[in-house]
Amino acid sequence: MSVAATPHHQRRKDARPQELLDAALELFVEKGFAATRTEEVAARAGVSKGTLYLYYPSKEELLKAVIRESLTLEIEAAAAQVDAFTGSSATLLREMYCGWWLRVYDSPASGVFKLMIGEVRGFPEIGEFYVREVVEPGERVIGRIIERGIGHGEFRPFDVSAVVHSLVLPMVMLCVHKHSFGACSLHHVDFDASAFIRSHLELILQGLAMPPTPTARKGPA
Repeated sequence: MSVAATPHHQRRKDARPQELLDAALELFVEKGFAATRTEEVAARAGVSKGTLYLYYPSKEELLKAVIRESLTLEIEAAAAQVDAFTGSSATLLREMYCGWWLRVYDSPASGVFKLMIGEVRGFPEIGEFYVREVVEPGERVIGRIIERGIGHGEFRPFDVSAVVHSLVLPMVMLCVHKHSFGACSLHHVDFDASAFIRSHLELILQGLAMPPTPTARKGPA
């Protein structure tokens, strides 16, 4: 093999895990986890079934890798963003929450939510992994921002868990809709996901905002 050909070969080999994850996510969302065969994933990625098993020893491990790559790494990045942020909690929530959900919604990762809702009862171990890797850390990151805002006097004292669920659950349903009714063209209403995400956050922020301190009235001179 020539020196010039070596980098191309190396890049192709290094790209295989991501190609397998991309193919797996597409098929899992299209067909469901149970109905997808590993040879179908390998074929869509353009590799042999044996090559797939070199990277992922089982279909369950493949799905775990899909979840980790699609969502866990994004949540870890969001946690680091919260650690480093020095502005207001409302600004932090706008930057982190809107940015994260817009990236997820616009990417194939948005299909993971539909996939998990459809498959969790049949594969409880995968469900436990998803809760541990996505649900719990994701809720912790948002909860930290709400607690930060309350502690700094920016937000009204509120049930943090209720606020987190009010922020997260509509976004999950937004992604599920994209890969169900939206994918089948059964809902023909023009829908701007970006505008919805931002508007929903502003609605929550208005409810959280501390009311202005009333100005003391001066008595008669």
